[in-house]
Amino acid sequence: MSELSLPYLGSLPQRLLRLYTGLALYGAGAALQVESHLGNGPWDVFHQGLSVRTGLSIGTWIILVGLVVMVFWIPLRQRPGVGTVSNIVFLGLFADLTLWLAPTPENLVLRWAYLLSGVVFVAAATGLYIGAGLGPGPRDGLMTGLHRLGLSIRAARTLVELTVLAAGWLLGGTVGVGTVVFALTIGPLTQFFMPRMRPRPRPAPGDVPPQGS
Repeated sequence: MSELSLPYLGSLPQRLLRLYTGLALYGAGAALQVESHLGNGPWDVFHQGLSVRTGLSIGTWIILVGLVVMVFWIPLRQRPGVGTVSNIVFLGLFADLTLWLAPTPENLVLRWAYLLSGVVFVAAATGLYIGAGLGPGPRDGLMTGLHRLGLSIRAARTLVELTVLAAGWLLGGTVGVGTVVFALTIGPLTQFFMPRMRPRPRPAPGDVPPQGS
């Protein structure tokens, strides 16, 4: 059974806690990868490129691009949830906060530490906020909407991310080894974290644990 088809567990406050913890972790991870100057994930290449061209912060562009992407949800008949709206608002705020707080590393070892930590944070964060079951982020919803039109999830993601990557690079966003690391590892890492970030169901009263456990 797919992780996305499993029931969402926990009370609403618990799910909200997972959602906002995930968004904070995601924003921090994206910011650390930007600060590494080794190459960003596709969407953040685009956000950074827009920031370079306009002078607005990366976090501001994360919010603005999220709003624009939501317009494309209308013909795709995607329905937002509280997690979708929260993603638009808070992801950019947490990214800008981390960019403001985290010192820019000069040492190559520290830059790699930023990069790898950022990728792991983003993967863990994805497990948290998807596991909350309160609505996908605008960019995730765009890909699932294209999937409903007949594209495979892989094809939809490849199409969208190559488009924003190319546009971001042309605008001046950072593409490098970090971009390759992100592309190769984000899928397996997210798959690793998804079941671990979803709370396990409590055993029913009277259930007997298996022998040897």
